[in-house]
Amino acid sequence: MLSNDQFTFYAERHIDMVYRVALHYLKSADYAQDVTQNVFLKLLQYNKPFESDRHLRNWLIRVAINECKNLVRKRWWHHESYDDYAGKLSFDSPKHSEVFSAVMELPKRYRLPIYLHYYEEYTTQEIADLLKIPKSTVCTQLKRGRDLLKQALAEEGSYV
Repeated sequence: MLSNDQFTFYAERHIDMVYRVALHYLKSADYAQDVTQNVFLKLLQYNKPFESDRHLRNWLIRVAINECKNLVRKRWWHHESYDDYAGKLSFDSPKHSEVFSAVMELPKRYRLPIYLHYYEEYTTQEIADLLKIPKSTVCTQLKRGRDLLKQALAEEGSYV
């Protein structure tokens, strides 16, 4: 069992990452917050030591994905538009906002691998392990996701 100091350290360090994974999976700020809370409750109850910070990050992402999947399976769950939430976000530049919006408009099967690869800097093999899919599938999803992003940004005039 983690000490309070360890839990606080891990939570402060990784809460944003877990939230972003849930947000990219669910496209709902409220549900992403619920998933984030559930993930950190599970961390608080987890009894085994982590080998490294990377091991902890992988565990948190895997638990977040599983929590998202469980939520989507519920009959009452419905997908909400993230447009209401997007207005509350602040970005360094309008271009960052356009890229974020384009990524959020991707189908889920492309959105999460794009996020994990480009924002969290996971390799294709690590993403395959986290999502429990073949590496070749991850490569295909990244390629198709990039193509869709390129097309969407070109339509907006943002892509050069």
